[in-house]
Amino acid sequence: MPKDFHPDFGLTAEDYTRHRAGFSPEVVRRLVSLGTEVRERDVVDLGTGTGSLARLFARAGARVTGLDPAAPLLDQARELDREAGVEITYRVATAEETGLPSASFDIVSAGQCWHWFDAPKATVEVRRLLRPGGHVVIAHFDWLPLPGNVVAATEQLINTYNPAWTMGGGTGLYPRWLTDLATEGFSSIETFSFDAGVPYTPQAWIGRIRASAGVGASLAQEKVDKFSAELAGVLRDRFPGDVLHIPHRTWAVVAAKPSAG
Repeated sequence: MPKDFHPDFGLTAEDYTRHRAGFSPEVVRRLVSLGTEVRERDVVDLGTGTGSLARLFARAGARVTGLDPAAPLLDQARELDREAGVEITYRVATAEETGLPSASFDIVSAGQCWHWFDAPKATVEVRRLLRPGGHVVIAHFDWLPLPGNVVAATEQLINTYNPAWTMGGGTGLYPRWLTDLATEGFSSIETFSFDAGVPYTPQAWIGRIRASAGVGASLAQEKVDKFSAELAGVLRDRFPGDVLHIPHRTWAVVAAKPSAG
């Protein structure tokens, strides 16, 4: 990320809660198939945001703690937990300095956020938090810009309003995270991915984009409003219809704590 680009997702907490699609239960099934059991395990979810990945693990029977530096997002997470009927412990903290006891978790997870961390420091902290035999899980759930599709048109508009945003054109794959883990000695590194379409109404898609780093989390409200109006015009003129089918890719890496340390 550019050093001068520091989005604050707390500014867009409401849109973040309403419009960001969550991780699929298929993530848990894939983890179990790779030998990473979730049920009755202690999990800490770094950069939890509104708790999407944390709730997925809680629903699967894990005891979950969620950390995030943005208190407004944690407030939204608690409300979503009440609606879902799950209990998760939240605290304001960063991935690099969690303040949690060493060797106190079976799984350390990070959903849709590893790119915001100081990776060397965060990886050391993950290693410290894990019990012997524990696993780290880094997961992403990304929209996919394809030639001529609504995602590509949306990303072009984001760049027009916010040239500092450089996260467009993604493939939903993050090989650098494997290097981060291998450098710190993590072993048995495996990845999986699967694609799915997510339906959005035009207004919901506009809300989803407002909740992104390049718009609601980093632009002044006046520019956010102008952006939203212009995106509405793009959708009306180029992608008419009541439902937009947005291609997404889920990708995750799972690795085991080093035997020493």
